[in-house]
Amino acid sequence: MWLLAQVATQMADHPVPPLDHGTLWTIAILEILGSLLTLPYFGFLIWMLVHCYRTEPDRQFWIWILIIAQPIGAIAYFILRYLPSKEFPAPAFLRRWTRGRELVRLETAAEQIGNPHQFVQWGDALREVGQLDRASEAYDRALKKDPQNLQALWGSAQVAVSQKRFGDARSLSRRVLDKDAQYKFGDVSLVHGRSLNELGDLDAARTHFELHVRRWRHPEAMYLLARLCANQGDTIAAREHAKGLIQDVNGSPAAIARKFGRWKSRARQLLRKLPS
Repeated sequence: MWLLAQVATQMADHPVPPLDHGTLWTIAILEILGSLLTLPYFGFLIWMLVHCYRTEPDRQFWIWILIIAQPIGAIAYFILRYLPSKEFPAPAFLRRWTRGRELVRLETAAEQIGNPHQFVQWGDALREVGQLDRASEAYDRALKKDPQNLQALWGSAQVAVSQKRFGDARSLSRRVLDKDAQYKFGDVSLVHGRSLNELGDLDAARTHFELHVRRWRHPEAMYLLARLCANQGDTIAAREHAKGLIQDVNGSPAAIARKFGRWKSRARQLLRKLPS
């Protein structure tokens, strides 16, 4: 009691000066900003936790890090695990800026030499930096010189997919498959099946994917096939393909499992929706 009386006496002798209106407004604004910053971070943390639980093979370790080491743990997981799993490309403007001289060199070689190979190289570089219209023109010029050039046909098909021209993607990928069914180790076949699916030719898409997954077990192809089977009422086949996808991803190395984690997650969602 004596100590409290001493403190009260000192506070009475030295009162706290009143805050002016400017100071009060500053404190209020800082509190509001703090609240606004807290909510986005909380949402970001939940996002990383959900992604970790669904896709991370070593989820127990990373969940522990995310919960204990905040906010460094969440930032570290985002950089070390989330971004590599999504394979985010650099922004198109940055790629154009860093490869500007290369684009000029490739364009010059294509114009001066004029062989299909030079136009394909130029088209590939343009496609990688996001200049899709110019890339399509470069591939077209290569195809005018050699209508059966597989690299030019495949490049044109990739541009068509990026521009959502699935009719063109279907015909271009078909031309490649007719000449070499194993070209690009199934990537062309995957694009062809995806194009059939997007165009609504579902029976042809299912038939194509059933042949495709016997040779190449792309997670995307297996998921699309499972969804096609489910939509057609073939629950047994849908469940079989979805479970096969999950087993394949679980049996893959950690880096590959993270890369295809979203297809595994979609397969799980599909299984939950299927009637038992």
